[in-house]
Amino acid sequence: MAFSGSICRIGKLSSMVEKTTAVELRTSPHIRSAPSVDQIMRNVIYALLPVCAFAVYQFGISVLALILVTTLACVLTEHMFCWFSRIPTTIGDNSAAVTGVLLGLTLPPGFPLWMAIVAGFIGIALAKVMFGGIGFNVFNPALVGRAFVQAAFPVAITTWTPAFAPGRFTEFIPSTWTIPFAAPVSVTEWVEGISFSTQGTLGIDGFTGATPLALQKFQQITTDVGSMFLGISAGSAGETSALLIFLCGMYLVFRKMMDWRIPVAVLLGAFVTAGVFFLSDGEHYPDPFFVLFSGGLMLGAVFMATDMVASPVTPWGVWSYGILIGFVTVIIRLFGGLSEGVMYAILLGNAASPLIEAVTQPRVYGTGREQQKKAEL
Repeated sequence: MAFSGSICRIGKLSSMVEKTTAVELRTSPHIRSAPSVDQIMRNVIYALLPVCAFAVYQFGISVLALILVTTLACVLTEHMFCWFSRIPTTIGDNSAAVTGVLLGLTLPPGFPLWMAIVAGFIGIALAKVMFGGIGFNVFNPALVGRAFVQAAFPVAITTWTPAFAPGRFTEFIPSTWTIPFAAPVSVTEWVEGISFSTQGTLGIDGFTGATPLALQKFQQITTDVGSMFLGISAGSAGETSALLIFLCGMYLVFRKMMDWRIPVAVLLGAFVTAGVFFLSDGEHYPDPFFVLFSGGLMLGAVFMATDMVASPVTPWGVWSYGILIGFVTVIIRLFGGLSEGVMYAILLGNAASPLIEAVTQPRVYGTGREQQKKAEL
């Protein structure tokens, strides 16, 4: 009996050992270094490639030329300033290439290429080089370049062309090859002559207010939310498919190269703000889902508001920063003279980032309590 009892105890002990001594073994390396700047930028480019591919599929070779030109303009501008400054070139970190790709995706499909070169030069020179290069810029360089051309060339920046034109892979949009400092080439006849397989022939009014935001703001015509979510509506080159942008952003989150809290905060701020106005007057203001999926909000929230240099890093700061951008975007859309406000909202958020970071700086553990007690006394 004693022998059998000892066997039972040994059996129970072995079962307990099996449950409590499981050890997870992993192969080296056990300590990993943080990803370098060029690794992060390469992954951002990888994430943007599907957006670029869909933009080319949607609008044709004009968008391909536009993205290539803005990218080359940004890279060559940075290299030129490095050469003038007699310092090693910094184009190897791929940050200038990311700026160029993002800039191209924010422009209309038929935007003149010479204006795109100006945008790339201004974005790098004014927003990056003048502040000391990567890591020191206050504003997102791609948005600074776009803001400049929006102020300098308002007609070209608001001339939209329809998506899925039959000859988009064999011919350029006429305005693409506008001569520098000449009047923009009219695309009226080109647009009127296009016959769409699903929409019939589109008249001149089709491109002057082609974006869903412009149609809703100025003509009270609401575009189907599903069309904007899937990307079958017109707009800037890379802003049309909210679903694709979201999936590409998830890749960066999975790779731990983007703070997911910032885009979530931007979209949350926009959704709540739009919801308040929609509930107050649903006939006059668009519903929150239209606000989320229209315009450049998704592209800006995922790829531009998340600029690691121009955004806060404190826990409460990232939420405050994102919500501010979403709120300002909706206010500009509803009450501003422009149909879109994402660009200005992000630039405002960039400007407010140092203040937000200072206000939301968490207290260092173990400090500050004595000063608080003295203040209370």
